[in-house]
Amino acid sequence: MSDAFTGDRIILNDLGFFGYHGVFPEEERLGQRFYVDLELGIDLAQAAATDDLAASVNYGKIYEAVEAAFTGRRMKLIEAVAHNVATALFEAFPPIRWIKVRVRKPEAPIAMVRGYAAVELHRVRGEA
Repeated sequence: MSDAFTGDRIILNDLGFFGYHGVFPEEERLGQRFYVDLELGIDLAQAAATDDLAASVNYGKIYEAVEAAFTGRRMKLIEAVAHNVATALFEAFPPIRWIKVRVRKPEAPIAMVRGYAAVELHRVRGEA
């Protein structure tokens, strides 16, 4: 793991969304449930010392930004969904230094008895 992904972080797991992302026509027509897990690298020292929300990032606002990015447009690949989420979070919250975003698709159209298909992107602000 890169040193860029160390330090303080805000973690949100199992954010559930219904969407129409996917390659197949059935996915576009019927939709399915997706789950998003996030780790957001942000210096939380001032928030911890002052107990002041203004020194952190509001979890509710994070959720709203993820929901808007997730539902804003249909995409074929969950890789693109994850990228869209990361980009939206960097744009909405300047204090975020790095992001790990995982998009899980438990009903992927593959022959699996249990589990899920997922992608995880690691992004650092200012890097491609």
